Amino acid sequence: MLLQNQKQLFDIPEDITYLNIASQSPAFKSIYEAGLKGLKQKSRPYTIFGSDYFEPVVELKKLFAELIDVEDHNRIASIPSVSYGMATVTNNIMLNEGDEILVIDEQFPSNYYSWKNLADRYNATIKTISSIKDERWDTSILKAITDKTAVVAMGHIHWSNGNLFDLKAISKKAKQHNALLIIDGSQSIGALPFSVKDIQPDALICAGYKWLFGPYGCAYAYFGEHFDNGKPLEENWSNRLDSENFASLTNYQPEYKPLANRYTVGESGNFIYVKMQIEALKQVIGWTPAGIQDYCRSISYKATQQLIDLGCHIEDSEYRTHHLFGIKLPEQLDIKKLKIALQEQQIFVSFRGQYIRISCHLFNTEAHFENLINCIKSVL
Repeated sequence: MLLQNQKQLFDIPEDITYLNIASQSPAFKSIYEAGLKGLKQKSRPYTIFGSDYFEPVVELKKLFAELIDVEDHNRIASIPSVSYGMATVTNNIMLNEGDEILVIDEQFPSNYYSWKNLADRYNATIKTISSIKDERWDTSILKAITDKTAVVAMGHIHWSNGNLFDLKAISKKAKQHNALLIIDGSQSIGALPFSVKDIQPDALICAGYKWLFGPYGCAYAYFGEHFDNGKPLEENWSNRLDSENFASLTNYQPEYKPLANRYTVGESGNFIYVKMQIEALKQVIGWTPAGIQDYCRSISYKATQQLIDLGCHIEDSEYRTHHLFGIKLPEQLDIKKLKIALQEQQIFVSFRGQYIRISCHLFNTEAHFENLINCIKSVL
């Protein structure tokens, strides 16, 4: 059954057309209430108990593990950002001179700079895979994976236009050549079904403030077997065995908690953030990524046909997502005038050169797409 519009859960005024969740998600009301509860607890610190530093974090990890189809929540780390996660990953990879790290053209910077530093450290090569006319991007990626490939670092989708990558095929080819597959799921996890069991990445790093509705400054990471005995970026006390026993903290513990717990950021028990993140993930899991994808398809289908009729180019729906997609605008359209018109009509999208990136969710309706189309028509 198709999900119904959920605008009643959000605090977005009727005159706002917000098609930009890929930049920053709005909070729904239960997240806001959870944040207030955390603030109240901080205002009365005598109500904070030792268990509050640990138990909510475990609950959060279990929820994210459920979302991405992971059985053991100990493979999940709570982190502050994608760049932190990628730095952790590259801190635990050794290369040989001449190895290749495959990245996608115009990848988001947080999933590039760490790889560039790693390549420079070992005199390895960054190999950028661009889309080629009349050839599927997946085909180009698969061709590029060879015995020289040490790492494939990419998104589940392209962050700027929603191009959907065949990660199952890419993962299979990477494993055939003993290459690691590191996925940035920031623009897909929560809105598009993803299964670690099916895809088997070596690591998945995901921002939490977009499709997962967390506060800005939270992210998640899954780490596979390659990273089981790795070195974290920092040595925080709560990641060590028996750290719940406050009375014995200075009996220094050489052992980490199992698996990915060593990579969890210091002060991960943030009383405000964690409460908000838990409420957000509960709701996303309740909606289901498949349900969100179907809803976004239903409200955007007519609009994409109309936009194509206006001279816009949109990737075939078979090869892109429906929660996020790019629209190449007609060449005769004045981008500056369009930006002014969008601002005046309070329509929020992202611009990427001659493209605009549309990202929608359950608070949107077909009417929001009609507003966008009418605005583009007025400028044309």
